[in-house]
Amino acid sequence: MSRALNDDEVLSEMNKMVAFIKQEALEKAREIKVKADEEFAIEKAKLVRQEQQAIDAQYEKKRKGAEVAQKIAQSTITNKSRLKLLHKREEILQQIFAAVREPETPLYKTQGYVQFLEGVLTESFLYILEPNVTIYSRESDVDTVKQAAENAAKAYKEISGRNIAYEVEGSIADDSSQGGVKLVSGTGRITLDNTMEERLRLLEDKMLPEIRTSLFGKNENRKFYT
Repeated sequence: MSRALNDDEVLSEMNKMVAFIKQEALEKAREIKVKADEEFAIEKAKLVRQEQQAIDAQYEKKRKGAEVAQKIAQSTITNKSRLKLLHKREEILQQIFAAVREPETPLYKTQGYVQFLEGVLTESFLYILEPNVTIYSRESDVDTVKQAAENAAKAYKEISGRNIAYEVEGSIADDSSQGGVKLVSGTGRITLDNTMEERLRLLEDKMLPEIRTSLFGKNENRKFYT
């Protein structure tokens, strides 16, 4: 039969129980602290990562914006430079054409003017192929054109076997043309402009790409030429 514990023994057992409970509490507290520290570290790392990602995204957005702005600025500068260059080239071309349109010695003052008119009129007669035409010339060129037309009519007869009747009218103002003629067929259906101004205009359109290449070289931005 067990005996009852005396007061000292009871106190000793109680102290043991208190020490055990205290030890358990300390162990539990350490576990809770370790777990809390781990969760804090994880949450902290998560927040830092999220903030870093936000900063990186903002930086990337600003960087791309800066790149776009730089490209736009470069493109604007390039386009302005290209337009300025094209404008300057156009000025040079127009200066060349103006010099051709208004030479020091106009066509009608050259020695070969009559021969030029004979060739132009013969070609025109052969193109129109009608028995009657009206020839329009500079006011001062009427007699010269009549002389050229007479020879051209003979050449036309030899080539085509046909006769042609013509009238010459000095209806082109002297100060508006270097020379040449306009022709209208007798039926009015065909009109030919063989004034020097019109021939130069057609030549400009035809030769412009070649002139550009000769003066400025090939345009690397163009893949097709007409």
